[in-house]
Amino acid sequence: MKRVLLDQGLPPGAVVLLRQAGWDAVHVREIGLAAASDPEIMDRADGEQRVCVTLDQDFHSYLAGSGRARPSVILIRAQGLDARGVCELLVRVWEQFANAIAEGAAVSAGRASIRVRRLPLRSTAW
Repeated sequence: MKRVLLDQGLPPGAVVLLRQAGWDAVHVREIGLAAASDPEIMDRADGEQRVCVTLDQDFHSYLAGSGRARPSVILIRAQGLDARGVCELLVRVWEQFANAIAEGAAVSAGRASIRVRRLPLRSTAW
């Protein structure tokens, strides 16, 4: 099962489309975390065995500084994607890197490329 927690800034409509495609998707707005800190969101995702999906590069920086091995975080580096675009990008990421995501990964996904780094990250790499 693909379990994701979408961060503020991502279109809530993406959750609807992902659910229709069989994903277990939640948006931070649905669970009262719209104003939560990055660590709070990551703790929630980790506790529910979800992958964080975000537009915020601070999530990867936090992973590097904290040495955390979970949760996996997918950073979407393509600005202006609508709900369908977010879903299409997530499907592409999952098709190519499901194993890495399951093991713990920091993923940066843009329109033209996807970069994956295994967790825990080394803070010197950033």
